[in-house]
Order: sequence, then structure tokens, then C-alpha cells
Amino acid sequence: MQLEQQLRDRLESKDILLMTHIVLGYPSFDTNREVIRQMVENGVDCIEMQIPFSEPMADGPVIVRANQEAIQNGTKVADCLAFAAEMTASHDIPFLFMTYYNIIFKYGEKAFFEKAHACGIKGFIVPDLPPEEGESFLQLAAEYEIAPILIFAPTSTDERMRVLASHARGFIYCVARRGVTGTKSVIGQDVLEYLKRCREATSLPLAVGFGIQDRDDVSALIGKADMAVIGSQTIRLVDEKGAGAVGPFIAGLR
Repeated sequence: MQLEQQLRDRLESKDILLMTHIVLGYPSFDTNREVIRQMVENGVDCIEMQIPFSEPMADGPVIVRANQEAIQNGTKVADCLAFAAEMTASHDIPFLFMTYYNIIFKYGEKAFFEKAHACGIKGFIVPDLPPEEGESFLQLAAEYEIAPILIFAPTSTDERMRVLASHARGFIYCVARRGVTGTKSVIGQDVLEYLKRCREATSLPLAVGFGIQDRDDVSALIGKADMAVIGSQTIRLVDEKGAGAVGPFIAGLR
């Protein structure tokens, strides 16, 4: 089933969906496994699994450190692919890969798509690959039915949003503010006006991330977006309180 339809089916019974983010191999795959179990059991609708990269340019300090430590721990792309296959077989929600283009380029585009498809991955988020430089990437995405998730930012013009939307599938990732991940966003009038522009630019579902940290943030997005993205906050929680704290946190977001 296509990613967009999977999300729309879930929206029939929920005001807003939740997507979470983990860095594969941080602090370990065993912890990843437990965190994902708790996320799914407490109502998460979609999970983006980040394949660690040495220079994660869109990420803030929490996720940068997690990437660095995962690499130092010896996490390999092959480990991430094997773990993804295990997770998609174990949990009935869509899983995505988030990474940077160098990982895919080094592995080989076609080989990476082929393997990800075999693992059951439903979408890719690649922040440093604009569609103008990703013709073969987009062709392979269509061939392997893996949704290319593209990104709107507050600095995107209406015209740029329309161009991005014409290449995107699955959903659009709307960055809530300028900068990198991790710092809390304020869902004020400027963000709501930006999300209105996003909605006018595409018929795809809208996911909002960067600085979404608590129930109030999620509630503020109901009726304005289709999915809230929680990233750095769950990593902080695992660091401070352990994997067992993730389930109650997720359960309290809606």
C-alpha cells in the first residue's frame, strides 16, 4: 500500500497523526528495538529511522551527537537495513529512512532502493537532495514505490512549494521554523500562516517537525496539519530516563 493512503486511512480515526524519529544504532540497536516497541504500542503512526551520517547538516546538537556516537559504535548501513527489515516485519505501521544523500550515493542508488524496498521501507527523507539534482533518485522512487518525502521551509516561496510538491509523494515535511532540529518551536500566528501556505501548495498530507516537544505543540497543529513529528525530545528522554520513559511520553501527546 502506498504511504499516502496508509496515512489517510489512519487519519480517519484520529485528529492528528504522530511520527517519531530515532537514530539507528544510538545508543544501541537493542535500545532502538525497545523504543520502537513502546512507540508503536502507544499509538505512533509512522517512524523515521535515521541512518547515521558524519555531517547531518539539518540536525541540531542532540541528533548530531547521536549520529556521531552511532558511527563511533560501529553502526554500518548494512546493520541499518537488517534492522529495518526486522522492524517492518514486527510492526504494522509505515517505516521511513531518513539520511543524507552521500550514504545512498556511496551504497549505489539502485542497490539502495532495491534493498530498502525488500526491507519494507515506505519512504525516504533526504534533506540535502533537491529534486533538480535527484532525477535518477525520483525515477527509482517511482519504480520501487518508495515515497520521496520533500521539505517545505518558512523561507520557501509559494512557487518553490509548488515545484517541490510536484515531485513529492507520501506527504510533505513542513519545517516549523528556520534553523536545525531540537530547539522548541512556538506555534504562533506566523507558523499558522506558513502552514496555510503549505496547505494551498499541495494536496498531500502535511507533517510538521523541528521543535515539536509536548502535548500543547501537537494540539496546536490539529486542523492545521495532518501529522506532528517528534524527534530530539524522545532522544533526550532516553538519554535522561531510559527507554522505559518513551511509552508514557508518547501516550501523553494526544
